[in-house]
Amino acid sequence: MLVERGRLVLTMDVDAWLATVAKIDVVRFLPVDAGIAVKSVNLPGDFHKDPADRMIVTTARMLAAPLVTRDEKIRAYPHVRTIW
Repeated sequence: MLVERGRLVLTMDVDAWLATVAKIDVVRFLPVDAGIAVKSVNLPGDFHKDPADRMIVTTARMLAAPLVTRDEKIRAYPHVRTIW
């Protein structure tokens, strides 16, 4: 959606980009499971209501992984580590 709206520019189409990223050894794609979905509605502190952002943050918290984002709402949330 970000590509379609012009908010994210890639040097190739999305499918090719995802296939290229999947080849990077330290990157892995994970499905959203029931545990992530449930925990996303019970995040600590005050976080906005966007369900996709909540699942992204929950996944990062469960993996103890930092998020690479410029999203100010996510970066301002003190319960997840961000890079950028």
